[in-house]
Amino acid sequence: MPSSAKQIRSLVDVAMGRAHADLVIRKGQWVCVQSGEIVDGTDVAVVNGRIAFIGENANHTVGKDTIVVDARGRYLVPGLLDGHMHVESGMVTVTEFVRAVAPRGTTGMFIDPHEIANVFGLRGVKLMVDEAAKQPIHVWVQVPSCVPSAPGFETPGASISPDDVAEALTWPGVIGLGEMMNFPGVAKGDAKMLAEIAATHAANKTVGGHYASPDLGLPFHGYVAGGPEDDHEGTRVEDSIARVRQGMKSMLRYGSAWHDVATQVKAITKHKLDSRRFMLCTDDSHAQTISHDGHMDRALRHAIAEGLDPLTAIQMCTLNTAEHFGLTREMGMIAAGRWADILLVEDLRDFRAEMVIAKGQVIAQKGNWTVELPSFSYPKWAANSVNLKHELQPDDFILKAPLPRTSPLKGGKKTVKPVTAHVIGIIENQAPTRHLKLELPVVDGELHSSFISHLSSLDIAKVALVERHQGTGAITLGLVSGFGFNRKCAIASTVAHDCHHMIIVGTEDASMAEAANSLARCGGGQVVVVDGKVRAQVELQIAGLMSTERAEVVAKKAAAVLEGFRACGCTINNPNMQLSLLALVVIPELRISDLGLVDVTKFNFIPVVE
Repeated sequence: MPSSAKQIRSLVDVAMGRAHADLVIRKGQWVCVQSGEIVDGTDVAVVNGRIAFIGENANHTVGKDTIVVDARGRYLVPGLLDGHMHVESGMVTVTEFVRAVAPRGTTGMFIDPHEIANVFGLRGVKLMVDEAAKQPIHVWVQVPSCVPSAPGFETPGASISPDDVAEALTWPGVIGLGEMMNFPGVAKGDAKMLAEIAATHAANKTVGGHYASPDLGLPFHGYVAGGPEDDHEGTRVEDSIARVRQGMKSMLRYGSAWHDVATQVKAITKHKLDSRRFMLCTDDSHAQTISHDGHMDRALRHAIAEGLDPLTAIQMCTLNTAEHFGLTREMGMIAAGRWADILLVEDLRDFRAEMVIAKGQVIAQKGNWTVELPSFSYPKWAANSVNLKHELQPDDFILKAPLPRTSPLKGGKKTVKPVTAHVIGIIENQAPTRHLKLELPVVDGELHSSFISHLSSLDIAKVALVERHQGTGAITLGLVSGFGFNRKCAIASTVAHDCHHMIIVGTEDASMAEAANSLARCGGGQVVVVDGKVRAQVELQIAGLMSTERAEVVAKKAAAVLEGFRACGCTINNPNMQLSLLALVVIPELRISDLGLVDVTKFNFIPVVE
């Protein structure tokens, strides 16, 4: 709410008709999320960016300079809020992310910049905070909690301490602590994790959660006792139910590749839990998704299609989110004193914002911007993050099998009996992976110099993680199943959660080397190599995570990368998101880091081949 007597007086004077409004919206259907009803024939008067009056007739607030908008019976909906997301997943800067999503109805974002934090530490976070502050919509920042996300299991480019967290919590625009990904650490009483939570509580701010385990026994209870207040990692209805019963808020995630709403929404539609304990969020949204399909409006339409009443779904990405972060005096509803973040919408089920008002000004109509976005320049050091020890060669990707050769084969080659390999199995549209144990052949002591002829029928490719922050030359090799590659190909990315080393998946060693070197030359990004030639590439110069180009340009290049996946034989939804999470050693079951293959159910290293 306004903090000064002068600001309050302005609101009161407009409400009473003693002063004129800057903007008046006439004759809309008020979606009153705070009372759970829709009120016909409503006027809204706005002054200095905030709502002064809402009622049947605002004629007393209209002066000669007042801008009047005729809603013509359109629904008046609070601006949509994304309760948990990562700008970097969109491959664009904060400004460009806002450019893509605000015309679709997103007027508030709660961002956790732990991607750039893992590359540049607190100075990277400060860049995001500074850029967020310049936006025409509300962009709140959560301090990354787990940098690194899994100490001892990966090598980050930087680290953030409890003292760093305490400092950042004092910055304007910082709303709380980002997702507490080290859930085993919290359950085991890790001093660093508990200190960060305590600092957040001392600042009276919100602790974000991340419990990426199906185990709802003692580890879950220990985690909840530690203080995280929300969670977006549930994939089952029982996950949502357990979180809400324990006093957490359940965030139902619908991003580019994480489709967790359909199963968990049954906690409301079937089990009749109180919907006010639930929120919608996106978590990770690809550039192509936000540019072509939408953002929170997309999540909202999906939730409604899965059985939620439209008013309930709208509450879950407006009022519920604002309440969770202690911001109901500021946003989340159309009510006096709040920021005038208002959408004009014709159809609540087929939700499309015709007009977007944020902070009291019309910023977009029919998907087009009506105001200029701010400029923001990143420093030169932010574009210098890919440091390889040397140009990589095909031999760097040979995966040796530590077993003796036995019976000879034709052509002088030798083989051994099949060996048991630990393989990462991706799950389409979900963040968890499966830990597969497969019997695989060995030829000339390798698994395998040419996957095409031997292993394509098993849908297996090599995966490599290349350290890129310190230039150590460290390379970890493993195996992955689920991409469906059937060509001589490789795909590389410097987006590899959470430490964001360079990750490469391929079926041919030469192609993997070419993909890695191509990204080193351009400063990071994603690239597809097919039959020895670069098929598609998107350059991500800022920290190897974000582009300096416009969102629509990035979306086009990212779409070409996705087509490159298809050219390799991949048919799954948003495979680049699946690729980026292969190194996320805080989500079960099996991941790869720069230090080795990690069993995330037991949190220990295991060999690729037994």
